[in-house]
Amino acid sequence: MIDGKVVVGITQGDINGIGYEVIMKTLADSRINEICIPVVYGSPKVAAYHRKFINVENFSFNPAKSIEDIHPKRSNLINVMDDNVRVDAGKSTPLGGAGAVTALDIATQDLRDGKIDVLVTAPINKQNVQSEEFSFPGHTEYLERKFNSESLMIMISDVLKIGVVTTHVPIKDLPFLISKELILSKLRMLNESLVVDFAIRGPRIAVLGLNPHAGDSGLIGIEENEVIIPAIKAANEEGIMTFGPYPADGFFGSDSFRKFDAVLAMYHDQGLIPFKVTSFGSGVNYTAGLPVIRTSPAHGTAYNLVGQDIASPDSFRSAIYAAIDIFRNRSMYREISKNPLAHVDPDSI
Repeated sequence: MIDGKVVVGITQGDINGIGYEVIMKTLADSRINEICIPVVYGSPKVAAYHRKFINVENFSFNPAKSIEDIHPKRSNLINVMDDNVRVDAGKSTPLGGAGAVTALDIATQDLRDGKIDVLVTAPINKQNVQSEEFSFPGHTEYLERKFNSESLMIMISDVLKIGVVTTHVPIKDLPFLISKELILSKLRMLNESLVVDFAIRGPRIAVLGLNPHAGDSGLIGIEENEVIIPAIKAANEEGIMTFGPYPADGFFGSDSFRKFDAVLAMYHDQGLIPFKVTSFGSGVNYTAGLPVIRTSPAHGTAYNLVGQDIASPDSFRSAIYAAIDIFRNRSMYREISKNPLAHVDPDSI
């Protein structure tokens, strides 16, 4: 932190997508500088290109060569790209992917070194980022490798918090990937995140089934009886308040999710479809379980919206606020969890 404000590192994402539009629309509100110090890892040239199409007044970046040059009362931009960079607005290009990865690499190193407090990532294209240096399905898997940690993707909003056991994997592989041990591991991460990152005491977690009707007592599938229910029982034995498994359709259709602090879905679409139906405009993707904090907006590059000044910054703004809140909640948790006798000289008693 600098002057009591959280230093928020922001990666530019795909330079041909809506990343810069939602970033600049968010940072154009000067009130954001009262609660944090934004640091964008990107390109002044690319920013200037997108700035032409955005109706924001009196906004400009403070140029910085490195994190040591940032201004504590401005939105900063660290140049991580060659000045010959070319923007192909609304198109997927190798340069668009390379620029996203470069910004991510440099920002992640600054996060590791403690030079920024949190990381907020603008959207990337999962295809054009692929190379010999970057062979990950997305940000989540990249950060797991960088910080040698398992993680849990949690989609968060004012309406719903939902984690997923598996992320970017084919549906056909699900029965072979989902195990009691994996579900239990994700439940532990989800429970800890609810307590530490979101300051929820005694969180209640609902678990969804894998099959239609949650297997219907084994008639439509065995995973509930053989894998999911044993994981739920094990979690409860550890003191994690876990309930289910629930059939996904009825669970969301009846608004049952509102009775719980969070939901654990078995796979990507099972969790993200209801989440985006309820929270698409302001939802946030949070990578729990890591020793660092990373959030992102719950949308993609949206090439079809580039240059029209119609992309909403709400989700990106929420991602910044969420990262700051989680940072503060973690700090508060560490403070209240300190052993008050740890630093007492026994001879002084």
